[in-house]
Amino acid sequence: MKKKTVSKMKTKARPKARVKKERHLEYQYLDLLADIMKNGFEKREFNTGIAIKSVFGRSMRFDLSKGFPLLTTKKVFLRGIIHELLWFLKGDVNIKYLVDNDVHIWDDWPYKDYKKKMEKGEVPNLTQDEFIKKIKEDPEYAKKWGNLGPVYGRQWRKWPAADGREIDQLAWAIEKSKKYPDRKHVIVSAWNPEYVYEMALPGTSMAIPPCHMMFNINVTNGKLSLALYQRSADSFLGVPFNIASYAMLTMILA
Repeated sequence: MKKKTVSKMKTKARPKARVKKERHLEYQYLDLLADIMKNGFEKREFNTGIAIKSVFGRSMRFDLSKGFPLLTTKKVFLRGIIHELLWFLKGDVNIKYLVDNDVHIWDDWPYKDYKKKMEKGEVPNLTQDEFIKKIKEDPEYAKKWGNLGPVYGRQWRKWPAADGREIDQLAWAIEKSKKYPDRKHVIVSAWNPEYVYEMALPGTSMAIPPCHMMFNINVTNGKLSLALYQRSADSFLGVPFNIASYAMLTMILA
């Protein structure tokens, strides 16, 4: 019988398929900062005249199933974020709760009003530290001077209606999301024109108009998402705080 011979050919090894490495979500923030520096239009801050660079209509997305977006390229005061969010959720507008917990991110605003009266000689001279110390130690003093007007918490939990009711937008949003998860109109707004700029009656405006002014809740396939609209932001300073705060709010609502 004839033997069959098999010829062996050398073959080149196939190159290993390259696994595309997923880009870390934090690069969205870093890309935004680069975009501002490169493409930002120079404007002037109306109170101080300081030059700012501004871009419009940018967006970022964070998948909370992949972890909590506490940025690492900017030091973030997490304890302050937690207490501020709890303060919003309570519907509180007085800084005493924050001051009692050594969170001082809102101290400037009530002191600004006190300082105006101080310059007119209507109240005793106090430094900001002395003013905040009195807020912490004296509940009656805090009640008089620590109020910020109808800011976020008031609008979220006690929106004043024309007929005298106070509307709890947040409670409504939670119930609506539970009962009718397919609906698309679950929106909570902090932007109430009655208390903003020249639209407000004298002495009734907010200490500062809302920057993170509205959020929309969506439930799809049993998963809750939240879209935040922010009209204004200090991207290099405040945006990492906003990302963490609204990520935390999303998790609480879910």
